[in-house]
Amino acid sequence: MTDFWLLSGAGGVVAGLNLGQAAGVLLHTVGWRAILDVLIISFLLYRLFVLIRGTQAVQLLLGLGVIGLLGAIAYILNLPVLKFIVTTGGPVIVIAIVILFQPELRRALDQMGRLGRIRPGLLAPQTAELRRDVDEIVRAATRLGEQATGALIVLPGDIGLEEIAATGVRMDAILSAETLITIFTYKSPLHDGAALVRAGRIMAAGCVLPLAEQTGTQGRVGTRHRAAIGLSQATDAAVVIVSEESGQISLALGGELQRELDADALTNRLGAFYRLPLYERHRRSLRLLSRGPRTTTTAPVSGTDRP
Repeated sequence: MTDFWLLSGAGGVVAGLNLGQAAGVLLHTVGWRAILDVLIISFLLYRLFVLIRGTQAVQLLLGLGVIGLLGAIAYILNLPVLKFIVTTGGPVIVIAIVILFQPELRRALDQMGRLGRIRPGLLAPQTAELRRDVDEIVRAATRLGEQATGALIVLPGDIGLEEIAATGVRMDAILSAETLITIFTYKSPLHDGAALVRAGRIMAAGCVLPLAEQTGTQGRVGTRHRAAIGLSQATDAAVVIVSEESGQISLALGGELQRELDADALTNRLGAFYRLPLYERHRRSLRLLSRGPRTTTTAPVSGTDRP
């Protein structure tokens, strides 16, 4: 509290100074530790608000705020019964918070653990290899779309998808458009599931993806699109979808669905997803931040599909 009042008092002093002088006065008045403390707390609160924005967690947080307000009133007015309920129910409330916010907490820890963005040069896939991957995926999606053959192609980000690969059939095949087309050919044993592609290899096919229980602004979509949205909500993966009914190509990323993509648009978005140099300007159009309710249900991907 002392640091807070010091910061408040220093605000009037630095109002008429330039940025450098203001920074010097703040450091001299409150010390760098107090400023660092405020900055870290501000960042954490900001990330919390970004994380829960537009989700059911907002309503849950408001409900917890009401409970906290009732507890404060009970202590101020010395209401014995209500105070007893709040005191004895405290541990239960803490456990309830962990359970209710489990999807958001898991997502937050996933984001904190994404060290893959700082990859050693020797371990990072080569640009030429990634370009080839993009070309093969786009070629396969385009041909599947022309044939109105449904498909789900999963491209992992920094979060591993070993548990998704374990639900399908291991392949470890060289990535090619022809192989992907063969996998999703109608009546193929693996055509109803998703193919997992990583580092120039088709790691697995026939994989089961978690279905999104709520699709937010996407409206009513088929099972294939729900599965793609569900995985993109739970992880940072990108999922290419080809509609079985219309042949339209879509991309699910960050819980958002980008529809009616042609070959050029899909190439641009996949190039930006892989952080290829020529496609960096397209990264602004990609919604990499997670939002929306992260409630998913694991279920097989059926052929039911809507564009």
